[in-house]
Amino acid sequence: MRIGVLDVGSNSAHLKVVDLVAGGAPRPLAAVKRPTRLAEAIDADGVVGEDAVCRLVGSVGEAVRAAGAYGAGELIAFATSAVRDAANQQQIVAQVEAVTGVRLGFLSGRDEARLTFLAARAWYGWSAGRLLLADIGGGSLEIAHGEGQEPALAVSLPLGAGRLTRAHLPGDPPARKDVHRLRAHVYERLADICAQVKEDLDGRPSVRPVATSKTFTQLARLTGAPKRKAGPYARRELRLDRLREQIPVLADRCAEARAKLRGVSRPRAPQILAGAIVAEALMTTLGLDRVDICPWAIREGLMIRRLQAMTDPAAADEETAHLTQAVPVFPAPGRPSLRPVPSLSA
Repeated sequence: MRIGVLDVGSNSAHLKVVDLVAGGAPRPLAAVKRPTRLAEAIDADGVVGEDAVCRLVGSVGEAVRAAGAYGAGELIAFATSAVRDAANQQQIVAQVEAVTGVRLGFLSGRDEARLTFLAARAWYGWSAGRLLLADIGGGSLEIAHGEGQEPALAVSLPLGAGRLTRAHLPGDPPARKDVHRLRAHVYERLADICAQVKEDLDGRPSVRPVATSKTFTQLARLTGAPKRKAGPYARRELRLDRLREQIPVLADRCAEARAKLRGVSRPRAPQILAGAIVAEALMTTLGLDRVDICPWAIREGLMIRRLQAMTDPAAADEETAHLTQAVPVFPAPGRPSLRPVPSLSA
């Protein structure tokens, strides 16, 4: 079965077209990624601006063309917190469907954590033992841990890098007092859940801490991890001591200057400081001196869930069923421009 998985996030709409074969790993064929830049277009009332909505519609349209051009039979389409939490969410969803035929669905924060955990488990396998997962998105932070395919705990907190940047870091570069206040806010919000996680893990066998998301990936590269061209199997980790060294560097620079640092992309440069503060606070509170960077995340979790349902219908659940739809007919001149995806890459 050939499917497309479309993830509409705060910075981009990212489609992956993959072949699913029972007993095998998802085989990537192509990907298309187009900007949405929703994070910078949300006003104080939580409304996404019209220009950004139009940009989103165009990006989803390109994804539909790509899925159709590569013969995908199904499309799993979902939007993360930037759209899910928007004050004009219904208008955005209606506009996207009216123009492209795509019905954007949503996952709860807990289900995002569960599916991302499933992807990490598939990547590392059973030999990894108990996994402790963290994922910093644009609007939320997901945390999960467990020994099986399903986590024993899965939670979502409103500590996404984009959300915190808008609410707490108005300057470019931000004032030092704002950075200190944000750090205190993050530590306060993490205290209870991290205490619960530590209690859950106390006395258990060794835990493998892993992290996903572009924020963690770019922070790892900033602190010395291998480049993307090294491939998905190169080990990448984020070390707490090196992260702490880079936070003052990020805080002293404007977004334009941050984008010139190793590994930091221009779209994420405005919010990478907030992401670094969350990562540092989380690792410190949980007593982690390093985390491994997992190249698979929520898109791959959805692929695996669909693959499970192919061989065992009982494995299908409501979290993904409402996201799956036929690929709309959305004609466009010529073949869309896609980049090839190496096997098993993120």
